[in-house]
Amino acid sequence: MSFPPPPPGPNGPQPPYYSQQPQPGYPYPPHPPQPRKTPVWPWILIGGFVLLCGGCFGIVGLASSGSGGGNNSSTASAPPAIAAPGRESNAPDPRDVIAPAGSPVRDGKFEFQVTRVDPPVAKVGTGMFEQKARSEFVVIHIDITNVGDEPRSYFDSNQTLIDDQGREFANNSSAARALDSDTVEYDLNPGLEISVALVFDVPVGTIPTTLQLHDSLFSGGAKVALR
Repeated sequence: MSFPPPPPGPNGPQPPYYSQQPQPGYPYPPHPPQPRKTPVWPWILIGGFVLLCGGCFGIVGLASSGSGGGNNSSTASAPPAIAAPGRESNAPDPRDVIAPAGSPVRDGKFEFQVTRVDPPVAKVGTGMFEQKARSEFVVIHIDITNVGDEPRSYFDSNQTLIDDQGREFANNSSAARALDSDTVEYDLNPGLEISVALVFDVPVGTIPTTLQLHDSLFSGGAKVALR
């Protein structure tokens, strides 16, 4: 005897899940959650920063090595310093050079030349212009030429006598005026020459050796030997 199949009911066979239809009044079942994606942009930023720092350090290293190499090469290739001939540091001061007796010397715009040195005397001049020495006079005759391009004033008070002991004596302008009143102070035009006498009052027995001649009070001076 056969039995009919049981009617469908809550306990009967059910259709597959995918073929089930939602019951009236119920929503579709939710889908399973999607896996969360990890953001990529932070890694991009970190990588860019690392590359940037590496490039900076590389540039600095190249610059340092380049500059160091340049210094080494320049130091190695620099030739040794050679002193120029005729310009030694121990060259004598021109003011200490003494020209030979009778040779012309120049200081500023004047050229000087000693022409004669008289023996010592006790007085110079005559009559009311006579001047007596405190000890004795040494009279030196010189020629002066203006080698410049404008008038220049000569003053006998700028000239100095030096003896064998290194002592310096000033010119006696009063005694020089007694010999020739026009040669104590003189305005000399370019290219012209005058002859003057310098008179020095010195102790008896003084040995004059050098005459120091000056274009002006503040010039360097030029020295010439007297013997």
